[in-house]
Amino acid sequence: MSTAQETETRSESKTAVYVYGIVPGDVEVQKNAKGVGEPPATVDIIHEGDIAALVSEVPLDQPLGRPEDLQAHAQLLDGTASVAPVLPLRFGAVMTDADSVADELLQAHHDEFAAALEQLEGLAEYIIKGRYNEKEFLSQLLSQDRQAAQLRDDIQNKPKDASRNSQIALGELIANVIEQQRAAHTNEVIEVLGELAAQVNPRDPTHEWDAVHLAMLAEVERQADLEDVVKRLNEEWRDLISVRLLGPLAPYDFVVAAKPGG
Repeated sequence: MSTAQETETRSESKTAVYVYGIVPGDVEVQKNAKGVGEPPATVDIIHEGDIAALVSEVPLDQPLGRPEDLQAHAQLLDGTASVAPVLPLRFGAVMTDADSVADELLQAHHDEFAAALEQLEGLAEYIIKGRYNEKEFLSQLLSQDRQAAQLRDDIQNKPKDASRNSQIALGELIANVIEQQRAAHTNEVIEVLGELAAQVNPRDPTHEWDAVHLAMLAEVERQADLEDVVKRLNEEWRDLISVRLLGPLAPYDFVVAAKPGG
């Protein structure tokens, strides 16, 4: 179908099909599943062979992209990832109608999607995130690093303007130590995870006091083991780092289905 014909068809129907992700053909939509839009759209499934797409019908005159839409997109895929493999599509994947989803997305990429879903069987993404306790980190740094302590004393014993160079130097020193410690603690977590993680992707920090930020593929059945690892890390690091586990999640960091038309 040409672009002009697709536009005409959409204009006539006044609706399009929003695609969330690709799943095995035997997956069923949860009764409480909510889609994007206002009010939230009903989530449906389109089959092609032994794979399927999670979809919902959306009106063309209603713009998408509200925080609620992003949340609905993520919640649907993350909820699916806890019970079945899922290939997530990035937010905003819209196609003309159900036939175009079946033909142009599922049928055209059937073998590729089926193979990827098979590799993800039993797996989901988990995030381990740790953040330094600023007060405890600085207390340890100042007690262990003579240069940091000297700079702190200089700042305390001089007027604010007169100690500006020391303030800058101390800020740079703290940032460098955080970076070094972050690398060391991240490597420690990766080592502790061992065989629990099928794959691990270090993520960039989202906050200056982030200590660890890792995405990993792991077996959903071993979530309790991951929780035990996080518990042990919190006990070991005590007041220095607070660690938490997020998941199961759709595996955005490891595999994302191509957006229709892109």
